[in-house]
Amino acid sequence: SFVRETENVGFMEAIQMLASEAGMVMPERDPQAQEKSDKRAILFEVMEKAVRFFRMSLGTSAGAQARAYLEKRGLDPNTLNRFEIGFAPNDNAALRTALEGQGVTLEQLIETGMSATSDDGRPPYDRFRNRIMFPIRDGRGRCIAFGGRAMDPNARAKYLNSPETILFDKGRNLYNLGPARAAVGKDHSLIVAEGYMDVIALSQGGFEGAVAPLGTAVTEDQLHLMWRIAPEPIIALDGDKAGIRAAHRVIDLALPHLRSGQALRFAMMPAGQDPDDLLRSGGAEAVKQVLEAAQPMVQLMWAREIEGQTFDSPERKAALDKRLFEKTSQIQDAVLRGHYEAALKDLKWQHFRARPKGAPWSPKARVPVQSTTKASELVAADENVTNYIRESVLLAVLIQTPPLLNEFADQLFMLDLETPELDQMLRVMRNMGDETTTTIRSEISRLMGAEPLEKLMRSRHVSITPCLRVPDNIEMARMTVQEELAKIGSNKGLEVELNEAISEQDRIIDDTILWRLGQAADAKNRASRSDNEDRAQYDLGDNGARINREEREKLDALLSKINYGKKGIS
Repeated sequence: SFVRETENVGFMEAIQMLASEAGMVMPERDPQAQEKSDKRAILFEVMEKAVRFFRMSLGTSAGAQARAYLEKRGLDPNTLNRFEIGFAPNDNAALRTALEGQGVTLEQLIETGMSATSDDGRPPYDRFRNRIMFPIRDGRGRCIAFGGRAMDPNARAKYLNSPETILFDKGRNLYNLGPARAAVGKDHSLIVAEGYMDVIALSQGGFEGAVAPLGTAVTEDQLHLMWRIAPEPIIALDGDKAGIRAAHRVIDLALPHLRSGQALRFAMMPAGQDPDDLLRSGGAEAVKQVLEAAQPMVQLMWAREIEGQTFDSPERKAALDKRLFEKTSQIQDAVLRGHYEAALKDLKWQHFRARPKGAPWSPKARVPVQSTTKASELVAADENVTNYIRESVLLAVLIQTPPLLNEFADQLFMLDLETPELDQMLRVMRNMGDETTTTIRSEISRLMGAEPLEKLMRSRHVSITPCLRVPDNIEMARMTVQEELAKIGSNKGLEVELNEAISEQDRIIDDTILWRLGQAADAKNRASRSDNEDRAQYDLGDNGARINREEREKLDALLSKINYGKKGIS
């Protein structure tokens, strides 16, 4: 009944009727506000008349060139009607003359931005001339402005938008807002493209949740408008330098406004193509693949900070850390900020564990290690097996003593572990320094299954590690981690230097290369000296345990004196 009674009255009148039905008294409206509302209602009618005029003009002989252009761009008649695309004739007064004949005043045309006045005393003129016209509607479907694409290649502006008016605030609206919002409600993704033609082409290609900013870079208000529609809009940008710069501007704008469940992803088109180009060259499937591969914002943040740079000194690495901290510190949501810091740590770890530039790639000899690794493998001193054993001990100690994960975070991020299994396990552990041993073990098992962790912990070389047999002694655990990191690092440091020297075999081996090799070899010798000293003082049992040689000799002497007779032991 209420709907029937209010369908022919204005919005505020309907609200007042509803309030009356509920027994409420609406406050008196400010007369100036009422006057402004009435003026806006009239100007909306003027804009609708302009839409009809431009659509009609597209079908005339004056619009032939525009129709040919739109057909060349692949826009079908249904799309032209859906987006109400029209044409502004190449005439200073075509729109004014037509609308004045329908009772529209020059003042109203100027207020809507459709006409403009000249500073030199010439008569007012139509703002849009010889342009393909795109109506811009607000979320309620009301036409608030126009965008126009020039047909003249020599025009000063390829695209021209309405000026800001009583109806139009370009920083608080998006092109195709209403239809895109409806499409997102039907499980479409919200895609933010750069221009009108991109939005129209995407919608025609089946990606109906497409919107675009209105002739400016994305604003804070537009960001919040996007997030009210979808929690994770996809920013679709051209894959050229301008597109990358635009992505960086959006990132800088968004950082202080990010919240849990409020993010952005970035889909970069192939170089030299925008979404419209890609649709025409590769079809909807090509666009779908690019959108599905959209990167989270943290990936682009990282790429910007390392692009074109080398980090061959502690100072440069510290400068990188500072820049990353400056970015993440802008995130107000503490939980989300922690996740960004963890993700950047992960990216840093992956970057710095990569093989040094110039070093030849060669697959490592992977030795299958059983859960019952024999001590003879240690005696054989095979470097890959030795590193595997050391890394296993290292991971086991870190699992048992989680605070050490934070203490040695930087060194752990630099490791390149011997097997994918250990490598993945460390990746799971790297950001869990504040968790308990039980939580860490549970997370590893959840992500990798129970077998890898069980194999690690039941290995003999792990089970005999002293600090694991005395789990409350954190100082012993710390010393074990320090020692294993030093040995692993020295072995791999020498490997890197040798690879670099081999890769430069066409050059003369100068004193610098020899010095670096010498330093790496010396570091390895120092780190492994304790192993040599161990072998001088210890024997290895069948189970891999170290046995003090002096104590073993005393035990052997004692056992030799024992007489095992049939009647007992004497």
